[in-house]
Amino acid sequence: MPMSDMLLTKRHLLGGSAVAALSVTFAAFADTASAASGDDAIPPSDGNVDMNEVLKPGPLPEVAFGKEDAPVRIVEYMSLTCPHCAHFAVTTFDTIKQKYVDTGKVRFLIREFPFDPRAAAAFMLARCAPQEQYMPMVEMLFKQQIAWASPDVDGRAALLQMSKLAGFTEDSFTKCLTNQKLLDDVNSVRERAAKDFGVNATPTFLINGKRYAGDMSIGAMSKLIDSLL
Repeated sequence: MPMSDMLLTKRHLLGGSAVAALSVTFAAFADTASAASGDDAIPPSDGNVDMNEVLKPGPLPEVAFGKEDAPVRIVEYMSLTCPHCAHFAVTTFDTIKQKYVDTGKVRFLIREFPFDPRAAAAFMLARCAPQEQYMPMVEMLFKQQIAWASPDVDGRAALLQMSKLAGFTEDSFTKCLTNQKLLDDVNSVRERAAKDFGVNATPTFLINGKRYAGDMSIGAMSKLIDSLL
């Protein structure tokens, strides 16, 4: 999914503009998610990055898996309204985690790169949940993406309902989405990725100094990781 130029503001999060922002991006990509990255060939890199800079922490606590001294470092930038990100999360991530992260070969970090106000709101809610609930909530949002991210859905109502399953009340839901500092921090992660590391699509993977844009199959990512071990 290509990068939007929209400024993510608190006014947008609870307003109707989120639907307008999604009406083009979701329609353009939702019908292609199931076909994404069927090719198991190692994808070409589209640029180099300084992994020492990439791995410096930002304003939000890192969501990281695996040994800090693992030989392969992967940082994924994702948007919760991106169908290709959902496809990777649902079909590929768990297998890669079992094969490489849990065995000490890969350190895998996940960072926010929201393309639109609704994605920013969803990330904020995941950050407002207890830290150990961040990934379960992200996984739920990806698996139920069509139910809350589709432009013909009342996103606020859908996100509220899903948040209640994670223990939110309507009051804590609203307080989370009106937390200006949290929104600024989410925006800061996104802006740093774009400015410093050339991220302009989701998912984008920064892997041992190379940038790879686009979804990857289990086979493709496995071959890429194996080539670095």
